[in-house]
Amino acid sequence: MGPRHRRRRRERGGGRDPRGRRPQRPWRRAAALTTASLPPRPGPRPRVRIPVPHVSQPLQRFLATEAGGAMLLLVAAVAALVWANLPGGSYEDFWHTEASIRVGDASLSLDLRHWVNDGAMALFFLAVGLEISREVTVGELRNPRAVFVPVLGAIGGLALPAVIYLAFNPSGPAAHGWGVPVSTDTAFVVGILALFGPRCPDQLRLFLLTLAIADDIGAITIMAVFYTDGVSVVALVLAAMFVAVLIALRWVGVWQLRLYVVAGIGLWLAVFASGVHATLAGVLLGLLVPATPVDPRQREWLRFYGRAVIERADAARARLAVLATRATVPANDRLQDALHPISAYAVVPVFGLANAGVRLDAETLRGAATSPVTIGIVVALLAGKTIGISAGSALALRTRLGDLPGQVRYGHLIGGGLLAGIGFTISLFITDLAFEDETLRDQAKIGVLAGSLLAAVLGSLALRYLGERLPLCTIDDSGGPPPLPAGAWRDPTL
Repeated sequence: MGPRHRRRRRERGGGRDPRGRRPQRPWRRAAALTTASLPPRPGPRPRVRIPVPHVSQPLQRFLATEAGGAMLLLVAAVAALVWANLPGGSYEDFWHTEASIRVGDASLSLDLRHWVNDGAMALFFLAVGLEISREVTVGELRNPRAVFVPVLGAIGGLALPAVIYLAFNPSGPAAHGWGVPVSTDTAFVVGILALFGPRCPDQLRLFLLTLAIADDIGAITIMAVFYTDGVSVVALVLAAMFVAVLIALRWVGVWQLRLYVVAGIGLWLAVFASGVHATLAGVLLGLLVPATPVDPRQREWLRFYGRAVIERADAARARLAVLATRATVPANDRLQDALHPISAYAVVPVFGLANAGVRLDAETLRGAATSPVTIGIVVALLAGKTIGISAGSALALRTRLGDLPGQVRYGHLIGGGLLAGIGFTISLFITDLAFEDETLRDQAKIGVLAGSLLAAVLGSLALRYLGERLPLCTIDDSGGPPPLPAGAWRDPTL
């Protein structure tokens, strides 16, 4: 091979350079840069590694989405139904077991079901409050035109189901359950949308998430106002003092989470003693934890403390570097990052296990088939949610108060409204608050389970069909494709 051929081969990217090394391909160079930019997890590797079952990458991605939490909730609900129908009554006996916390003469004693519903579910509502606060501060709820359509849809989806239920149960103890079918289960809706929804569902997911946040605000307000029995004024004043402390911490600019957590525990105890449902404390704490962006100068301090650790690593400098790292992220994001896995993968499935169990013998099913409570909940979840959300959203669009994101069309609104009829978590929660009679409670649970199952199936089928007829992946023709850059194209990795 002559010099001319060797030179041409080097120009085409083959052969070796003058030092005898094979030139690196551009894609390999880009991959190396990408790998180098992602450091390994902090900390040295342990001397002894405990073997754990291998988890594949697709399963890790699945568990990282809302679909994973929804699947765990579904498994817990099925397990509760199976457990509740086993002979011996062990299901109710277990969840009525008393558990106490005692400090000196002061004690707090509840059965396991109330520890889950009043205590653990406060973490779920805390996560909801954090999400609401973040979206209002820096998320999608900042833009009024992007908010009006899902908010009016959520109002319609809250009001019409209650009206339909009261049409079936106008008076008596059953009428007190009008709040059961008003709520949408966000975890199930987003999880089923990820599993069975149309291709490219991100724009529809954004609409349904915004609608679910507004729906959660309305459902929490209904629960706090209409499903509270006796109220202790002294405890409410104490709760107001803790709220004032949280507001002061936020106003001063405190970014350490431990102070908010301590004040939040005091707020929960005060709200629990007041007679208002204790989960309201979680919502209030979530709304008051700061979500505003941190001063960018904190990143410069991070560089300073990080270099100090590089120069000489000791415990004090490492602690300051950790604090400097935390100070660069808003308190809302840090608390939500720590709390979301606990809420999605532990609290909500345990709640489903504790509340979804209902005895499905022949007598109970016959009573539910003709019960206005069961029928009212099923019709309210299916027809009320679909018509209410579609009508509220159409009103916002017709009056030009807002716009739908991207390629979302009226057909997607109908499919999303059907899917929003899944009212599992908060519906079961309000069922426990609304009914004293065990028979009415069981009939309401059967209505919630049946209506949610029908809404999931019909909503998935509708979105699959409409997703093919009205695709969400098409390019918006209003603005046309983006113009190509002028000049000769060059590989950016070279």
